[in-house]
Amino acid sequence: MHFMRYLLLFAACITCTHAAPEEKPNIVFILVDDMGWGELGTFHQNQRAAKGQPAMQTPNLDTMAKEGLQLRRHYSSCPVCAPARASLFSGVHQGHAETVRDNSFDIPLENSHTLASVLKQAGYSTALIGKWGLAGGKESGGSPETSSAYPTKRGFDYFFGYLDHIAGHRHYSKDDPHDPRSEHGKNAVWDNDRIVTDDCDKCYSTDLLTARAKKWIIDQKKEQPDKPFFLALTLIAPHAALEIPTMAYPQGKGLKGGLQWLGTPHKLINTAEGKTDSYIYPKYANNKWPESAKRHATMIARIDDAVGDILQLLKDLKIDKNTIVIFTSDNGPHNEGSFRGPAQDPTFFQTYGPFDGIKRDTWEGGMREPTLVRYPGFVKKGISTQPSQFHDWMATFADLAGVPSPARCDGVSLVPVLTGKGKPTPGIIYTEYWQTTKTPNYKDFKENRRNGVRQQEQVIYYSEDGKNNYKGVRLNIADENTPFEIYDIDKDPGERNNLAGTKAGAAMQQWMQNRILQIRRPYDYTHKNRGTFAQRPYDKALVPAAAPQPKQTEQGLQGVQLKTACPWVPDSRSLGKLNTPAQALPAAVDPASTELPAGTVTVYYGYLDIPKDGEYKFYLTLDDVAGSKAYVRMHDFQLIDADFNYIPGKEIDSSSAINTTEANPNKTGLKAVPLKAGKHPIEITVVQGEKAPGHMKLSWEGPGIDKQPISAERFQSVKIKGNPLTAPWRN
Repeated sequence: MHFMRYLLLFAACITCTHAAPEEKPNIVFILVDDMGWGELGTFHQNQRAAKGQPAMQTPNLDTMAKEGLQLRRHYSSCPVCAPARASLFSGVHQGHAETVRDNSFDIPLENSHTLASVLKQAGYSTALIGKWGLAGGKESGGSPETSSAYPTKRGFDYFFGYLDHIAGHRHYSKDDPHDPRSEHGKNAVWDNDRIVTDDCDKCYSTDLLTARAKKWIIDQKKEQPDKPFFLALTLIAPHAALEIPTMAYPQGKGLKGGLQWLGTPHKLINTAEGKTDSYIYPKYANNKWPESAKRHATMIARIDDAVGDILQLLKDLKIDKNTIVIFTSDNGPHNEGSFRGPAQDPTFFQTYGPFDGIKRDTWEGGMREPTLVRYPGFVKKGISTQPSQFHDWMATFADLAGVPSPARCDGVSLVPVLTGKGKPTPGIIYTEYWQTTKTPNYKDFKENRRNGVRQQEQVIYYSEDGKNNYKGVRLNIADENTPFEIYDIDKDPGERNNLAGTKAGAAMQQWMQNRILQIRRPYDYTHKNRGTFAQRPYDKALVPAAAPQPKQTEQGLQGVQLKTACPWVPDSRSLGKLNTPAQALPAAVDPASTELPAGTVTVYYGYLDIPKDGEYKFYLTLDDVAGSKAYVRMHDFQLIDADFNYIPGKEIDSSSAINTTEANPNKTGLKAVPLKAGKHPIEITVVQGEKAPGHMKLSWEGPGIDKQPISAERFQSVKIKGNPLTAPWRN
């Protein structure tokens, strides 16, 4: 049973057993807004059409599905956009998101590693074209000056699109009436550091963003042909108002056809003409469907055309065989109206697929995303049902770029899944969310879920070596003892047969109750204007110790060391990307009394013996040597992050909001870590600066313990027979 991450520090890890590309691939990540799993032709709509039911067509996405890999069990991090995007771009699940949880739209993304910053460090050009919604400032504004998490402050070289999520509710930024809450008095579209809304006459959102993305790719190929690029294209369709284009999609695709960026004021793109919000695709125009259905189908058709256009551009530029393209959505389908026109009805096309739930539900329909991956010659064609989640993309992209993923990243590399070569590392599938609304009363849904109260929602997955995947889900949580409903998702994707009352379910119930406390930290952030979010009824529950408790331990921690530099504290599972042999420490050691050689990466692992039940605080200091940094995990949760913003020589604490900005220092502070007595797995990874050796100081305070260094006897490890590099260190 997979309880924790294993430390895979043996030859297979150090040399990397799974396939890696010969050169760093370009990466195009296409994220659409509120498109359900059931909206793809190849996933669900084609089956509906074969039955004579109303159906949408996605021929370009279907082609992409045939040419690549379909991830049929890929999950968003949260069933609503802002927290889903925060976890995607920061590489952590919602239990570790420092600022953006629940409905904290436009709260500034913490200042730590992002997809863009990691790839930029790996030599990539980076761009975000589309919706951000994580910048800070106000929910209806912001700017490069006032937003501490503006995209260019979070690793992107270039940004074009919608900074605040409210601006992203208008598909015609200039022509549509602006939201009265907008601090700019317009639906702001940004081109790096300036607003260009006044030039966006008749620019439909999907067309505008796709044309700009094509131009950026063309420019990269022309100006920096040997430099890989990362493009995040985050379209705002089919979210918000059911607005449609001005005209048919331009003839052709790619370099010479399809959408084209003109850049002329008041006519930025070649479809900026005709009547706004007027064009229904002919294949849907004469159907006896509601107006809302025709409009929604047209929005999906436009996305489909845009994806086909971009794929053809990559072929025309002769870079498609060295470009990985990912297509996915941020959460399940919406049923919302907007400032104009009818609301979408997800039941008409069954956009949630064969599942229950929509946007804001943690049932499969709200979380499982329509995900495709294309990378000719590298990605294995076919279908994968391996569960994965948004935070896995950071580890995957780092792997593809030939660098280790940061220790803070909760994800695992999906390269073995994508290639079909090597054994996938088990990952964490986890979600927590709060919402006061109810699950819709749709006849497709299980009867007792219709109009079901959401409130506090939580999901955890249990897997036996990647097989026999079980989902625990609970809603309207009262405290940490609220039981999970448990479903065999492989056999019961509709979540109809609750196994919680079975003998097997009872065993999984206890594991789930423990596991959710061992992989997350309570939210500890208060925004100076917006207040705080994400308070959970299980925040103060004591984290269980390792079960069963290890026997025959010896004092000190085991460890491995590599003589190499690293730009960040690496995830111990990806040390093979450092291309340096790892040497086991000759004996168990006290990490605080052991000298760290200059220019090394050291990983200590074992247990910390907690003497009494209660709340603890932890502190770490590294000697003042430039480049020194560290990261500490207990079980699978972040204990101390002394990586991205760490200043050597300074003491850093175990606050779970350590990388936040725009905080209220009087309210954002150091929530203690509630722990049960006993031995808790711990991993400490230290990057020692290259100019001098150094030491690490670890302190704590807790029940009956004034702040003081952690005594050596509190560190324990299991004596390993044989080669310690080949043994798992966590149970």
